[in-house]
Amino acid sequence: MKNGGISALNKDIKKCQKCRLSETRINPLCGEGNINSKILFIAQAPGENEDREGRMFIGPSGKVLDKLLLKADIDRKEIYMTNLIKCMLPKNRKPKQDEIKICSNYLNEEIELINPKILVPLGYYAIKYIFEKYDISFPSKENFHKICGNQIIIKNKIIFPLQHPASVLYDNSREDEMIKNYKKLKLLIDDCY
Repeated sequence: MKNGGISALNKDIKKCQKCRLSETRINPLCGEGNINSKILFIAQAPGENEDREGRMFIGPSGKVLDKLLLKADIDRKEIYMTNLIKCMLPKNRKPKQDEIKICSNYLNEEIELINPKILVPLGYYAIKYIFEKYDISFPSKENFHKICGNQIIIKNKIIFPLQHPASVLYDNSREDEMIKNYKKLKLLIDDCY
């Protein structure tokens, strides 16, 4: 049932032409990983490498993510990963509201099908969307960093927002804090199994 639902959803994502992003993408990116996972990572959108290869986190951000997971002893094979926006954003621009609205329908279906215990939105737009979806008060820009690495329990889900791995590429002083947060996530994961 779950596998069939994900397969059908992925077919819909691959043929989607509901917005302007379908004109510039190579591969709309479907979620990947363990469909029976209790953990769902949600990134913003595919990067250039991901768009070209049709895989999650294979570029520079993926290398950072792999390092963070390794340091926290989290097995990438035990996670399901997806994006809020399924197509690459030209020139890595910010997503537009209409794009979020269209793609969030796919994300909502993934959340329903995977039914994870822990949702891990990565970065500003993924966190903002998940907070809005679950009616959680979203902090001001000045206080945004304070929510990362802190769990929120709502509607039988644990929301565990984290900075996007790409943030280390722009400011490597964040790495130690991010490793601590991934280790906190590991403790939550262990409690769920």
